[in-house]
Amino acid sequence: MIESTPPVRLVTDFPETALPWPLLRAVARIAEAPLSAIAERLHEAVRPYTGGDALVIFTEECTGRPQKKSGDGEVVARVSISELQQLREQVAAEGPWAGTAQIAGRQRQAFALRYAPSNALLVITYPGTAGGRQQAGDMENLDLVSYLWVMAARRIQEKVKDAPPSYLLESRAASAERIRVTGELVDLHSTTLETILAAARSGSLDDATARATVSDAAAKALVELRTHNDQTAELVKEPVATAFERLREDLRPLTRFSGIDVQFIEPPLNGRALPGEIAIAARAIVRGLLLAMMEQPEVRRVRTQWDCDGENLLINVRDDGRGGLSADAPNMERLQRRVQALDGRMEVDLMPGWGADISVTLPLDPPASPADVSGWNLAARELEVLQLLAAGQRNRSIAAALNISENTVKFHVRNLFRKLGVASRTEAIALAHSHGLR
Repeated sequence: MIESTPPVRLVTDFPETALPWPLLRAVARIAEAPLSAIAERLHEAVRPYTGGDALVIFTEECTGRPQKKSGDGEVVARVSISELQQLREQVAAEGPWAGTAQIAGRQRQAFALRYAPSNALLVITYPGTAGGRQQAGDMENLDLVSYLWVMAARRIQEKVKDAPPSYLLESRAASAERIRVTGELVDLHSTTLETILAAARSGSLDDATARATVSDAAAKALVELRTHNDQTAELVKEPVATAFERLREDLRPLTRFSGIDVQFIEPPLNGRALPGEIAIAARAIVRGLLLAMMEQPEVRRVRTQWDCDGENLLINVRDDGRGGLSADAPNMERLQRRVQALDGRMEVDLMPGWGADISVTLPLDPPASPADVSGWNLAARELEVLQLLAAGQRNRSIAAALNISENTVKFHVRNLFRKLGVASRTEAIALAHSHGLR
């Protein structure tokens, strides 16, 4: 006789106060957030504990768009990289900071935290300059806010490391555009300040004290402007030796218990600095190749080497297996797409019984300007939308990248169809590709 046991009853009728459901939902939303939405979701999660009218994340992991913002439109529109760099210098790596800082063009009350592993900065601003209950020492649930911030910062690191080709294209385009705009501003303001200096130093002015004061002020402003330009350029570049050392650190946990001897051949110390997107992609490519090689039987040793010929980053990864690595495997095809997204090439040399030898070449400069598209009479925003379309992005991703609504994207796409004389996205993308837009 078989005795039956009473069914197990799942308890699903918890009282509302039993678990912090809003907090758990906020944690889940941060954990699944795309890069474009991570500031907004973190802002939603910490607002009950911090207050504040705006939240800004400053991270050099994202070279194309190092600022991620949510909240008050004035702060979001006007906060600058130089302001965030100056504030970061005041924030200790091991604790919070609260006080008054220059943010978005004026002094504001702010709360800030740093994430030491990536040097990312979290800033929350408040409307007034007077202190309030949000002072760091008095803030309730400071540990919880710190936990949510660390989760968001790690999420950014993970998303950047595993970024798809479309992200790398968009990020590289944004980096190049920022450098171009900064260069134009430097030229404009340098000319203005040099004119002021020339006038102030002119012997035709009688008031020597006034001339000296103006000269000192203009000279100081000129130095600050040049420094800001250098900082902006450095933000999107990484020395090749530093990038390679970060690769070694990234791979250390992966290789520690694998039993495989991973050898690193150092690049030259005087090699050309790498654009941020190239450094990120190179590390991801080597990591992917190493994983693919480790899955093969009888691989005991893998060697990775970087070099730089002034125009390209040259990567070589070689194993001592049987040479059975499949170049058509899905993981290898993904790596091939990532290489192609940066106008590079990957060559796979399989030697049965001797191992696999893979060479990757990544150009350090963006592709040459595409063929003349002036005949399309596209507005600047329409060209941006077309470039993102050609990179394979959908309307939602385009809206997030350009900080516009999906309806606005649809409006621009309709105009593109009309101006290009096409009837579908596929035709528009094919036409863009034929003119060098990718």
